[in-house]
Amino acid sequence: MYQTFMGGLAGLPLAKHGKSRAVNAENPHGEKGKGGMAESVLGPSRKGAPCIKGLIPGSVTTLAEIEGTGVSQHIWITVTEHTDKDYYVLRDLVLRMYWDEEQEPSVETPLGDFFCCGFGRGCIVNSLPVAVNPTRGMNCYFPMPFKKKAKITIENQHECEVPAFFYQVDYCLTEEMPEDITYFHAQWRRERMTEKQKDYVILDNVKGKGHYVGTYLALTALERYWWGEGEIKFYLDGDHDYPTICGTGTEDYFGGAWSFAGQIDGRTVENTYNTPFMGYPYYSHHDEGIHNFYHNDDILPQRGFYRWHIMDPVLFEEDLRVTIQQIGTCHKGNFERQDDLSSVAYWYQCEPHIPFAPLLKKEDRWPR
Repeated sequence: MYQTFMGGLAGLPLAKHGKSRAVNAENPHGEKGKGGMAESVLGPSRKGAPCIKGLIPGSVTTLAEIEGTGVSQHIWITVTEHTDKDYYVLRDLVLRMYWDEEQEPSVETPLGDFFCCGFGRGCIVNSLPVAVNPTRGMNCYFPMPFKKKAKITIENQHECEVPAFFYQVDYCLTEEMPEDITYFHAQWRRERMTEKQKDYVILDNVKGKGHYVGTYLALTALERYWWGEGEIKFYLDGDHDYPTICGTGTEDYFGGAWSFAGQIDGRTVENTYNTPFMGYPYYSHHDEGIHNFYHNDDILPQRGFYRWHIMDPVLFEEDLRVTIQQIGTCHKGNFERQDDLSSVAYWYQCEPHIPFAPLLKKEDRWPR
């Protein structure tokens, strides 16, 4: 039964046991021999239903509802960034996932942020579990097992209809799951202005056994100078005042060093990058979505980062809390900062999980 989870090159020669299925608009129930049956102007079974034609405002659309035992192996989604009404589709669409008939979601996050595209903007992401390819081809390879049922939904909180929602969920049905299997979780948070000397909470209120596997961080700088001296802290299994794991700085946690900086024409410039397990894929200080004849496109600097704990999962037996400090530095030394932070935490744990706090309303999710 463990062969279901043996991916990568080393596992390719092994015989696989299960039934491969896929859910999309061409086969919304993943039925055997029922894909591509819709008719188009080209005739029967000629690209008759490539997408959901439109997501109605306020609607919750079920993308996949899978009965049985299995594992989601790959999710692909693409959708526009903006409509005629507004520019924040990737923050207005909310992705949720439910395992084994649970009533509260194990995944709840704005669509873009789940795929490391914060600020309502798509960007190229080239990592092992998450890849975003031109143009906004958003892919996730985190394995997501279930023993009885899996349900994936998308809620449209945008002001108007979002057209042409393309998606596919590739999964494998199996006879059974290991008894010690854990379930995939992801949660989005935001603090529009952090408090001085109070660490931003990436994740808390997690009880039970599991392992933490990733962080996406979207940071809008509200103050000048270098922003990334804050340390990431993992409070494990009863830690209270001090964590068991404490990093050495924000850029260190995301695999960089010395402020990601290089010199170009006498100016200090941060370098973006993508690697399999850690990256800095997005930087902008221009509004790339809105052109207006009345104002220019200057915005506060926006930065997006990811860090996957795939080779080094953070294990916990009883509880977990993850935080990050807001500390900067300048010519006078280190100082406490206040910035705009949002994040997605990714982890696996045994069910049941404690229900998440209510998601911020859409206006409070929009980027500055």
